Amino acid sequence: MMTLGDLLPSCPDQWQSIAIESLVADSRQVTAGTCFIAVAGTHYNAHEHIPAAIEAGAAVVLTEADNHFTLNTVINHVPVLAVPGLGDMLGLLAARWYAQPSQSMTVLATTGTNGKTSIANLLAGACNKLGLRAAVMGTLGNGFPGELAPAIFTTPDPLQLQRLLADFRDQGAQAVALEASSHGLSQGRLTGTRIHTALFTNLTRDHLDYHGDMDSYAASKASLFRWPDLRAAVINADDIYGAEMMAQLADNVQCLRYSLNPASDVELVAESVEATLDGLHISLRIAGKTVTLKSPLIGRFNASNLLAVVGGLLSIGHDIDAIVAALAEVSPVPGRMQCLRESGTPLAVVDYAHTPDALAQALKAAREHTKAKLWVVFGCGGGRDTGKRPEMGRIAGELADHVVITTDNPREEDPQAIVDHVRSGLAADRSVRCVLDRGDAIAQVLAEAGEDDLVLVAGKGHETYQEVHGVRTPFSDVEQVRMALLLRSRA
Repeated sequence: MMTLGDLLPSCPDQWQSIAIESLVADSRQVTAGTCFIAVAGTHYNAHEHIPAAIEAGAAVVLTEADNHFTLNTVINHVPVLAVPGLGDMLGLLAARWYAQPSQSMTVLATTGTNGKTSIANLLAGACNKLGLRAAVMGTLGNGFPGELAPAIFTTPDPLQLQRLLADFRDQGAQAVALEASSHGLSQGRLTGTRIHTALFTNLTRDHLDYHGDMDSYAASKASLFRWPDLRAAVINADDIYGAEMMAQLADNVQCLRYSLNPASDVELVAESVEATLDGLHISLRIAGKTVTLKSPLIGRFNASNLLAVVGGLLSIGHDIDAIVAALAEVSPVPGRMQCLRESGTPLAVVDYAHTPDALAQALKAAREHTKAKLWVVFGCGGGRDTGKRPEMGRIAGELADHVVITTDNPREEDPQAIVDHVRSGLAADRSVRCVLDRGDAIAQVLAEAGEDDLVLVAGKGHETYQEVHGVRTPFSDVEQVRMALLLRSRA
């Protein structure tokens, strides 16, 4: 059993011996003997929940030292400690509570605007092929490949993150591949986690509603490359922010850069990338040696993702020939350029692309596999960075033959207003179809498109819901596409 002194050595002597049965930051989870962490959230005041936590049996309360609590106090015989910088310490406390789980495993953390999910899942999948039991933590869920539990956030809160790491450790995990979101990094959710390898994909417009500007957005990503005890970094040399990430590295950190430019003088170079019906064939140069990497993934941007994965696997000691063999067998990531087709139907591709750059990359990748016309069905989410909407409309108009604008997750906004905002980015004389019902939009396009056409359904990818006015209803692009294709094939 842990005492308060074990958890927080700086606490006053008279409370050092208090026994702690559990550690929570949600007053609804408090039971007898709990240490309740009252940390303010974005939309609530944690101090309001202290009385409920005490009534539920909390043994001690830790709260931020602020205007509400400047000194330690006792409420109904329960110590309430005012701890300066508690929010920043939460990850450290959680790691201590769960016996430092990350120190028992090799953790690879991927950050960047696009590609995090694919890279994290490919890393975990490849590790398992290479005989290293690996779990994944991110957008698609948390757990071992093939048995993921749904995730609320890309990067969980510090308590949940350390609990998950402890669960993985207890289930025999030797490695964990996780997504390090900009929100997660700026809010300190990964604090207390020992990270072996940090990977950087790219930085393009996203989350400016939260970060304010690109400099602040980049700064949140860059913090990963100053991580204490970081052993290795894998950095996209083709991205203009790659140099900024490299500049953060300590001298003793191994750095593996990757590039799709054959003339690039970095550690991992794709000398050629061939898009085939079976996927990607990449001629990869590494340390004066050239190997051929074959993958069922499609899209040139996935070639970049694959190079990042190769770098990550090299950084933890795997051999390049074994890596290439493993990646040839790793399945594509759900909702990431996921191909669907039935007899006599067009090829449909479902992708999570929800930023201007991601949409452009997905459309360019889709064009490589399009025999006739390229269609795109997409929308933009409500309550998020509104500036990207017309930009995504412009990109769709320039890169697709047929554009259908629909809803995404409108949340609290008017769906028609969002669609109109996206439409404003296209030329006034550009032919565009607007269909508010996303299911109808998908069905209409897959009924009309030619057999040699390709239909890209972008924006939601793996998601299994649509959020309208605060209510989430079941909705899956993949299932909607499958139903429409079956109807088409039976017609």
